[in-house]
Amino acid sequence: MSTVALGTAGTHPRLRLTRRGRVVVGALLATPIAAVLAVSALSPAQAGSTPSTASFDYITVASGESLWDLAAWIAPDADPREVVDDLVELNQLGSSHVQPGQRLAIPAVYSD
Repeated sequence: MSTVALGTAGTHPRLRLTRRGRVVVGALLATPIAAVLAVSALSPAQAGSTPSTASFDYITVASGESLWDLAAWIAPDADPREVVDDLVELNQLGSSHVQPGQRLAIPAVYSD
């Protein structure tokens, strides 16, 4: 019976990186990513690159007033639910609750 000896002639040594080597490789990989992010952050946004010239009328919430009350006052002929939704969206409100003294922009479709 013949035996075959397994040698190391066909194997390749494993690459071992030291801590310093891992830092260098990480820096080499991170540099192009950081460059792309920096360039994209400095370039003007494509979607909103033109400045807005829109101006809005504003209303200040009085004590005891709700968005529903304001909607009825701003647009008496419109559906108050739609006006409230427009007020919430335009003013980026988290809910339909408002505080006395809060200043709200009025959507242009309801301005005089």
